[in-house]
Amino acid sequence: MSTTIVVAATPTSNGDLHIGHMAGPYLAGDVYARYLRATGASVIYTTCTDDSQSYVVTTARRSGTTPRELCAGSTEAIARSLSAMGISTTGLPPIDDVYRRAVLEFVTALYDAGRFRKRTVRLPVATCSGTYLFDGLVGGTCPVCLAGSSGGVCEACGHPNNYDELLDPHSTMDPDDPVAYRDTEILVLPMEEYRDRLTAYYTAQAGRWRPHAMQLIGELLAKPLPDVPVTIPAAWGIPAPFPETPGQMLYPWIEAMPAVMYSTWWSVGDTTLPLDEHWRAEHEADVVYFHGYDNVYHWGLMDLVFLLAHGDRYVTPSANVCNEFYDLAGEKFSTSRDHLIWTGDLLAEVPRDLVRFHLAYTAPELSRTGFTREGLRDNGYRRLSTPWNALSEAISEAARGLSGAVPVTPDGRRRAAAMVQRFRGCYELPGYSMNRAAETVLTHLNRLRDLATGSAITAGDLMLEARTLLAGAAPILIDAAGAAAAAGADLSLTAETPTSVPVFRLPRLPEEAGHEAADHRDPSVPDLLPLPLSAGAGVRRRSVRDER
Repeated sequence: MSTTIVVAATPTSNGDLHIGHMAGPYLAGDVYARYLRATGASVIYTTCTDDSQSYVVTTARRSGTTPRELCAGSTEAIARSLSAMGISTTGLPPIDDVYRRAVLEFVTALYDAGRFRKRTVRLPVATCSGTYLFDGLVGGTCPVCLAGSSGGVCEACGHPNNYDELLDPHSTMDPDDPVAYRDTEILVLPMEEYRDRLTAYYTAQAGRWRPHAMQLIGELLAKPLPDVPVTIPAAWGIPAPFPETPGQMLYPWIEAMPAVMYSTWWSVGDTTLPLDEHWRAEHEADVVYFHGYDNVYHWGLMDLVFLLAHGDRYVTPSANVCNEFYDLAGEKFSTSRDHLIWTGDLLAEVPRDLVRFHLAYTAPELSRTGFTREGLRDNGYRRLSTPWNALSEAISEAARGLSGAVPVTPDGRRRAAAMVQRFRGCYELPGYSMNRAAETVLTHLNRLRDLATGSAITAGDLMLEARTLLAGAAPILIDAAGAAAAAGADLSLTAETPTSVPVFRLPRLPEEAGHEAADHRDPSVPDLLPLPLSAGAGVRRRSVRDER
């Protein structure tokens, strides 16, 4: 059986994760990985911090610390937030000498194979400090859409802007430091040389990408493809080992592919294997990326070219699941304006299953969506917890006096099989959608509650279909599913339906503070503790970090 490698975009280690980040690739990748495991698939869900990014340098400067200290603190914070949200990666691997060896082996193999070219490019430089400006070190105007942009790629339209292409450039470290241009020799990987293979790849991918992301890929392929920097004059990162570019660093974005190969290797835990073993083509792993629209150029095009440049050595991704931006109260999340809610703060206030459900229900899959506290209260408590607990009580009532297994009717079996198929349609590629999975949970929740409270369903059918509901919701509602699994419930998502089912009790979900519980609640049913959702809590002042 081949393995599926699920990769969430590598978080920059210049601060913690807010819920805008979490509603994007991290929760989406986790739900997908959990679904695959429920079908019996072999899954590695992985990511690692992106320590070499220029945003680490700019944030450290503003925060009055060093890049190394910032990375260490940020990695701990990111790991805590991922764990608190129940993101099912093995953890965050250390960015150590083994990591750097993985990166250097990956790029040195390309250098030895003659894949890189030496180019003279015009780089912006801050005149007083002498700092070369790229990516987060430079701000200006996107030459494609004319929005404000950092260097490297425009967050608004997704198009790259390498070297001297950014209009009206200024140093983000010191906007008063005049900018000049300096001709500089660097090594590049020329993407245009891979056009035929890229075109063939994306032709095969037709219908597997979300429309906005594929539109951007089409726009990029419609014009000459840029050279990708391999080295850059910088003071932070991994030193480039090439004699043509003494004193330069590896361009941070080219670390992504060897980074996730390393994190895959680390997640498996067998250190006797080569660092890139699990990505080698002969193993036929299925690789699926989860990332935001602002990383379509990087994860969808640039990183693919680096895989292709290795010939047939590595697998290429079978899918890129790309999300749009998640807003807060109608405005973009902004750490510089403290317009955000940190993941840990929200989870300290609201039960995890309710947060995961609301983020899944409102995730920005096809267009920008937003978080509001009123929406979380409505979706988490009124639309989910209240009917869910009514169904739980009805199941407990139906189970009174029953033990062992109870019979299921042919109609109940057919309905349970139909439920499984609907959930699988939400979780399978290419139509993967947390939004539709959450909506499907509500649809069947309300249907079963109405049938159960109206005594219009047999006990066996009710228990099978309620168990199937929880199995379909399990990739999202991990605590409720965990409580049921601990009690012996089978939550696998298979098309097979039994003729009898063990007596099943549906774990209760947390209720909003002040809600009076029913006196006849079955004490044998697991009850996840309720926590309040106060209107004013959950936003705290933390150190400023770049939005990335």
